[in-house]
Amino acid sequence: MTTSAAIACSRMYNLSPKISGLWDRLFHWLADRSGVKLEVIAHAAPAPLSELWGRADMGAVLMCGFPFSSLSPAERPQPLAAPVSLADWANGRPVYASHIVAAKDKPLAEADLATARWGWTVRDSQSGYNAPREFASELAHRPSAAQTVGPLLNPRGVVEAIRAGAIDVGGIDAYAYQLLAMHEPDMVAPLRIVATTKPAPFPLLVASRQQSPEVVAALRAVLLGAHEDPEGRDILALLGLAAFAQPDIAAYDQLPARARAIDEILGTW
Repeated sequence: MTTSAAIACSRMYNLSPKISGLWDRLFHWLADRSGVKLEVIAHAAPAPLSELWGRADMGAVLMCGFPFSSLSPAERPQPLAAPVSLADWANGRPVYASHIVAAKDKPLAEADLATARWGWTVRDSQSGYNAPREFASELAHRPSAAQTVGPLLNPRGVVEAIRAGAIDVGGIDAYAYQLLAMHEPDMVAPLRIVATTKPAPFPLLVASRQQSPEVVAALRAVLLGAHEDPEGRDILALLGLAAFAQPDIAAYDQLPARARAIDEILGTW
């Protein structure tokens, strides 16, 4: 297939040069198998993710489910596929969660969470904002906005804030934690998982609305069949993934209502 280059980006999970390189390998393999020219870009922090997700040349870009679901169907980019993690919390489905994490050497019981200093990433994040708020809203004694610190931008920001003692606890995307445990274990060694939140649909790979049906179909087909290709399986395993699956759009559509319910109970952090 011949086409002008579209961009590919794993910014959400560019947690280290090594992990970014593994995602880049996936994108190069995807381009080779699909015949779609993909230019891999970093769109490194602190460049806003909203700018990335608004680009008309997206070919295969990871997008958080909450901002995706907050757009109308007419405004949304085209979904390609959603990852299925090998971790137990995924249970073989294209879902993820957030780990509530604290310093390993600091005693912290659930009763202490109401008075702990909570860290959050950005307000349009499911894993770094809505998921920990949903967990906190169900505590018998709930933390207030005065006890929160943010924006910390990404999981690394939460890890660094805990290690520096700036916060006591925070929510980290469970898949990001999985990748760090696999490839950068020193980063999560000082942490312990206090709890894991309810599942939510996994961030999905999307293409812009401007991409042709032929390009979208080619990319989608290769991603959904990646686990059946020997090289594809190897790349997936290095990323802690079993496969890519067809995204369940109805599940994403539930996220805004979940966020509004949290707002009513807990307010804005």
